[in-house]
Amino acid sequence: METLFDHALIDANRLRALRGEPADFLLNVVARELAERLSVIDRRFERAVELHGHTGAAARAIVETGKVDALERVESDRRFAGQGEAVVVSPLETVPLEPQSANLIVSPLSLHLTNDTPGVFVQIRRALKPDGLFLAAIPGSGTLQELREVLLAAESEIAGGASPRVIPFPDVRDVGALLQRGGFALPVTDKESYTVRYDSIFPLMKDLRAMGMANPLTGRSRRPLTRGILLRAAELYAERFSDPDGRIRATFSIIYVSGWAPHESQQKPLKPGSAKMRLADALKQGGQE
Repeated sequence: METLFDHALIDANRLRALRGEPADFLLNVVARELAERLSVIDRRFERAVELHGHTGAAARAIVETGKVDALERVESDRRFAGQGEAVVVSPLETVPLEPQSANLIVSPLSLHLTNDTPGVFVQIRRALKPDGLFLAAIPGSGTLQELREVLLAAESEIAGGASPRVIPFPDVRDVGALLQRGGFALPVTDKESYTVRYDSIFPLMKDLRAMGMANPLTGRSRRPLTRGILLRAAELYAERFSDPDGRIRATFSIIYVSGWAPHESQQKPLKPGSAKMRLADALKQGGQE
């Protein structure tokens, strides 16, 4: 298995962000969206678990729905817990739960950083009780596409070559396939895009560091971008992705995921050959009507 992400660096980036002034607006948006999606489900969940939520924003929003009896947090470092708050410490790619032990598992903005994402999906499904629910928010393709483009162009133009500066993000179809591969029933994926505007590229990059989203690729260049490359990237960003008022746009595309652990009470597709009428006949009849 190829190791794309440096998990020790991810923890260091996130902890550094928490010690400063974290930019948690994206996590807060995702937390509210996940809570809203849970609130419309006519169910109560006895044991809920938040996986690697970084700030705990999703955990707090889920509790406020009144849909869960108890919620636990899993983090890769104890320092992600609030004062007096208990967390279970476990690496980013490990789900430290007994089989069929949780009714609800929530993952906000962490599964895009796993090296073995299919394996993590399988672990989550195994940890759910039958008819248990998995909810996740995963940054998807289109996220930071503007920044990716201008950094690549500026570094290529000035240095004669470029290193990856923005991580790859999954496509919504790939995430749907992972749900099916992981054994989830009734899988659903959809994508919401959020546009954030900045005065220039520099406050955007500051916010990314304050989110703990500095480049964690194992194949990243260890040489920082030069001042000349950054200034050229700022020029290209303003030329290509600015609004009439001069402010630039940054896109965050979030894939929302839901899937259930299989249970006999769930709806199931009809078996092949069990239809009472051929599709061609049904279409013909509908056209006559």
